Amino acid sequence: MPKSRDIRALPGLKWFSLGFFVYLYLPLLILVIFSFNATKSATVWGGFSLDWYAKALANDDIRRAAWNSLVIATTATVFSTTMATMAALSLTRNKSLPRKPLFNGMLLLPLMVPEIVTAVATLTLFATIGLSLGLGNIIIAHTVFCIPFAYLPIRARLQGMDESLETAARDLYASKWATLRFVTLPLLAPGIVSGAMLAFIISIDDFIITLMVAEAGSTTLPIYIYSLVRIGITPEVNAVSTVLLIISIFFVTLSYLVEKRGKF
Repeated sequence: MPKSRDIRALPGLKWFSLGFFVYLYLPLLILVIFSFNATKSATVWGGFSLDWYAKALANDDIRRAAWNSLVIATTATVFSTTMATMAALSLTRNKSLPRKPLFNGMLLLPLMVPEIVTAVATLTLFATIGLSLGLGNIIIAHTVFCIPFAYLPIRARLQGMDESLETAARDLYASKWATLRFVTLPLLAPGIVSGAMLAFIISIDDFIITLMVAEAGSTTLPIYIYSLVRIGITPEVNAVSTVLLIISIFFVTLSYLVEKRGKF
């Protein structure tokens, strides 16, 4: 039998990996740098300045779009995480449920379907039933789209938990609800928090689905950034994009740390 080789020993892999990360992160670094540009040029450096962040903060349209994004993301996170938790408990702890792989695959299917397909399908559904709820349309669409993202860390946490603790609680005459409240949910909390943060960042950054289902007056921050980019890239656009980038990095990192510290 041939000996297994460490993939890191392949010739040129280090340079290929370096080129990959440069290609992936260099545009983000350039965006952040030019958000501090003192001039209006998005390509020529004219000195360091925080003026564009101040202008973005003072822009009423940006503040309104940011507030819409925050309301939508928070509401969608609460609903999607709640549904994802119930789904994870049903599929992981219900031993008598038939066809679990089928239901699990159906739940994760939105992760594999192109987002533009999901957006068009959601728009068609809303148009067919005549649904017009303003921000509510976006909240419903985001809730459904975010469920699989919240479900994955919650299910992973459930599968890694020691079921004997729940069994011991039942042996001590705890009811199903008492076991769920005082044993299962506290142990599951790191997975729930991690899933909620992933759902939040997916919702607040979403563009395609939001663009399809948003009505007049329901502009979110990604849509507003897109409208600015169509006019031309300016340091103000870079400043707003940098803030979104920092928020995304913060929540993704926090989600990873919470899930890591919650492991047994």
